[in-house]
Amino acid sequence: MGNAIRSVAVPKEIAPEARVALVPTALARLREAGLEVLVESGAGLAAGFTNEEYREHGATLGTSEVVAAADAVVRVQLPRFPPNEFERAPVGQALIALTDVMTRPDLARRAARADISLFALDLMPRISRAQSMDVLSSQATISGYKAVIIAAERLSKVFPMMTTAAGTLPPAQVLVVGAGVAGLTAIATARRLGAVVQAYDVRPAAQEEIQSVGARAVLLPLQPGDAEDPAGYAKELGVAFYARQQQLLAEVVAGVDVVVTTATIPGAAAPLLITRGAVDGMKRGAVIVDCAAEHGGNCELTRADETYVTTNGVAILGPTNLPATVPHEASAMFARNVTEFILHLVAQPMDGDLEDEIVRGTMVTRAGDIVHPKIVSRLEEERDEPPA
Repeated sequence: MGNAIRSVAVPKEIAPEARVALVPTALARLREAGLEVLVESGAGLAAGFTNEEYREHGATLGTSEVVAAADAVVRVQLPRFPPNEFERAPVGQALIALTDVMTRPDLARRAARADISLFALDLMPRISRAQSMDVLSSQATISGYKAVIIAAERLSKVFPMMTTAAGTLPPAQVLVVGAGVAGLTAIATARRLGAVVQAYDVRPAAQEEIQSVGARAVLLPLQPGDAEDPAGYAKELGVAFYARQQQLLAEVVAGVDVVVTTATIPGAAAPLLITRGAVDGMKRGAVIVDCAAEHGGNCELTRADETYVTTNGVAILGPTNLPATVPHEASAMFARNVTEFILHLVAQPMDGDLEDEIVRGTMVTRAGDIVHPKIVSRLEEERDEPPA
């Protein structure tokens, strides 16, 4: 397939997604590789990129029909397509996007039936060769930053310590749960705003990273065992472990002003870390920003895309797409990652076995077959589940 990609297209995203998969300045490297870049008119406007900018950088502007005929289509997110969306695509077309296919395996079935080569950017292996293509990490940077900004806006007190004529104002106390890319960025952002920050991560190895960005690592007397899968993503732990973790975290959250949670597990519901009881024990006016809201939330009371205020005055925010609230920079970061991935695909002879780890890790369907082992396993699990 790599040698068959001669054109790459960028369609409009489905609102409210404001990002765009390729920005004008990213087109030069693709064109140097001999690729034609087609952009649907208006695709970049929500992110601040005009049609004229795309033309100036060598793109061909067109309608949705023209864009849909390209050898490869790159999106930010795979929307919940109408039933015939895949069927309208040319046979063999490559579709590259964030897919959430681990929780939406029906997409793999439909892509296979339409003979589309579906690449899931959210399945990118966490290896050094793929770091420049890791859109999840780059977008998590935006999420961690923006989570703290909206928490600071919502909180009824200031983040930094201030010495004023009326006396000294103490700094806000912030807890960040999860020390992946989003969590570490949240820590750094809260610190820059002047808060006192502590953080918790189930991985013992994360303590050094937490301390490196200026936070105090919360140490809970728990032994999680191996908390990562071979691909570098978090994995589910036992029920007893989560229950003890919830109990201990309840004691920590009782003393803070802001909690930012960032813990997710690919293909599974987000782990429940902050219970209703823990929220009941928090300070009046405290704020929780749950970055895992799209996957069920780390807080028991989280409502996706809503702000819920409890009877004791704790505000729980459940944003589901924070990168789209900073679309200009988020798009530029996404575009750098996806450009590297496209160029990698073009360089691969993919007619035979999938020997390349990056291609093998992201390719969901090919030539009418579902080829990703995790998706095959997920579909088999669904088939074996007894009817409700």
